[in-house]
Amino acid sequence: MADLEQKLIDTKDCRHRLIVTDGVFSMDGDVAPLLEIVALAEKYDAQIFMDECHSTGFLGKTGRGTDEHCGVQGKIDIINSTLGKALGGATGGYTTGPKAVIDLLRQRSRPYLFSNTLTPSVVGASLEVFKILSASSEKVEKLAANVTQFRSQMTAAGFTISGDDKCPIAPVMLGDARLASEMSDELLARGIYVVGFSFPVVPKGAARIRVQLSAAHSEEQVQRVVDQFIEVGKDLKII
Repeated sequence: MADLEQKLIDTKDCRHRLIVTDGVFSMDGDVAPLLEIVALAEKYDAQIFMDECHSTGFLGKTGRGTDEHCGVQGKIDIINSTLGKALGGATGGYTTGPKAVIDLLRQRSRPYLFSNTLTPSVVGASLEVFKILSASSEKVEKLAANVTQFRSQMTAAGFTISGDDKCPIAPVMLGDARLASEMSDELLARGIYVVGFSFPVVPKGAARIRVQLSAAHSEEQVQRVVDQFIEVGKDLKII
C-alpha cells in the first residue's frame, strides 16, 4: 500500500488514474486489501478497476465478491468477472461500471465486437445462477463451511495453507517441486484430484498443491481429502 500511495503521488498531475487489482489472487488465495485501496483512491481522486473472476459467487456473505467481503460495496468503479467459474463453469463474462464506460466498451472493445456471441443456453443458465444467488445464500454458506473445515483441520495437522482464511483457493505450501509432484501423484492414486505447482508457474521454493473447495463437496468428502493429505504427509515425512 505504501508503494501504491507513492505511485498516486507521483502521478498527481495526470488527468485520470486507475488502480487495477484482482479481488482474489488465484495462485496464493490472497484477498486484495480493498479497505486500504478504496481509502487511497478517495484520498488521491483515483478510480478502481477490479478483476473478480476468482471472487464472484465465492466470497462475501451472499457471494457478491471481494467488495462485499471487505465491506466496500458500491465503491469499486469498474468490475470485470467471468461466467466460467462459480457461475456455472461455462463461457463468457461481464463488465459492470458507469454507463459511459459500458457504452464505450460496446463501441470500442474488440472482444465485445469481434467475438462469437454466447449461446442462449449459457446466457439462460448464467441468469439462473444470479437468481439463485439473489434468492438464497445456502450455497455460499455451504462453501464457507467447507473452506473452514479444510483450512482449520489442515493447519491443525501441521500443514501450511496460504491465503485468506475465507478463500476457497487453499494452496498447501510444500516448497520443494519434487515433493509437490510426488504428493499430488500419490493423492491422485488415492482418488483425490489435486495438481502440484512449481517453478516457473510459481516462484522457486514456493511449490504447492492448490486445493479448490466447492459448495458441491459434502462434509464427508472434505474430511476424506484432509485424512488422505495427513496419511500421505506422514508417509512423505512432511508432517
